[in-house]
Amino acid sequence: MIKFDQVTKRYPGSDEILKNVSLNIEAGELVFVTGHSGAGKSTLLKLIAAIERPTSGTVLIANQNISKLKPSAIPFMRRRFGLIFQDHKLLYDRNCFENVILPLHINGITGLEAAKR
Repeated sequence: MIKFDQVTKRYPGSDEILKNVSLNIEAGELVFVTGHSGAGKSTLLKLIAAIERPTSGTVLIANQNISKLKPSAIPFMRRRFGLIFQDHKLLYDRNCFENVILPLHINGITGLEAAKR
């Protein structure tokens, strides 16, 4: 489902954050990304979510090369997996439940079904 093939990421004015990373995550696998500060954990996740593009190499999500996706197609690709960042971007005018249920409402899931999820 998620495949990195010789992925390198370099930000302007820095060394390579990731260098020639190859990995394969199958559907249903649970993956933990750990490491020291600056190891490239957040960069790896940003590449998966198409927030960043690789400097070189290929990132495939469900056999789609995310570097080739149009910006308008990225939200649809992101709906195929779950990803939670530390900066959760909560809306302060809503309680916890309302923040969690908002994306479901946007996707047309309302009422008891949304509350159940």
